[in-house]
Amino acid sequence: MPSTAPSFDPEELMTSLEDEFGGREAERRVVARQARDLADSGKVERDRGQPLTVEEVVRQMRDAPDDSTIPERWNWWLGSLEAAYGGYREFQVTRIPNGD
Repeated sequence: MPSTAPSFDPEELMTSLEDEFGGREAERRVVARQARDLADSGKVERDRGQPLTVEEVVRQMRDAPDDSTIPERWNWWLGSLEAAYGGYREFQVTRIPNGD
């Protein structure tokens, strides 16, 4: 049964990522796109019992090593989800578009 939680807002995530980590717009955009796809899949909610939120993404990404880029932080978290549950590789960032 689908969640009644509000839908995941990638624009809100982009703003939160910029506020928290800085980085390039292209990096924030690709992570926000992957996060939206992950939220839309419902996988996090099925595996962890809660829908994916902007706050949860940022909180989890804070735990990555301090010198990590935004995509590295995202992939670091997704790697831990992959180890715990499996099925998260498809949501990892593998390429950043050139330019902002």
